[in-house]
Amino acid sequence: MGRISKTLEKLSSEHQESSELKLDAAKAGCKLIVSQPDRAICTLHGVLRSVTLRPVDGVTALEAELYDGSDSVTLIWLGRRKIEGIAAGRQLKAYGRIGTRNGTRVIYNPRYELEA
Repeated sequence: MGRISKTLEKLSSEHQESSELKLDAAKAGCKLIVSQPDRAICTLHGVLRSVTLRPVDGVTALEAELYDGSDSVTLIWLGRRKIEGIAAGRQLKAYGRIGTRNGTRVIYNPRYELEA
């Protein structure tokens, strides 16, 4: 039963999506989020899973969860309510210093390039 479960998991769409995103990150010349140490300047590639507007320390901020198949990082643009092109489902490359806030990986005010 164990082998069958493992085979089914490998064939699952989530596992396939994860593998494809990891491959896309490698093709874009980026390392995976899971391999990035805190406070490192990094270039990440992935897909935006969600985009929300919420206050951060009393300042309006646009937050987007970037997923690359290995882990997620929250991209936070302080003082922004909307950025054209930033929407769930879009692929992008983000540049910035990665850190941790309340146990979550974050990059504040990242530079980014939208993928076609």
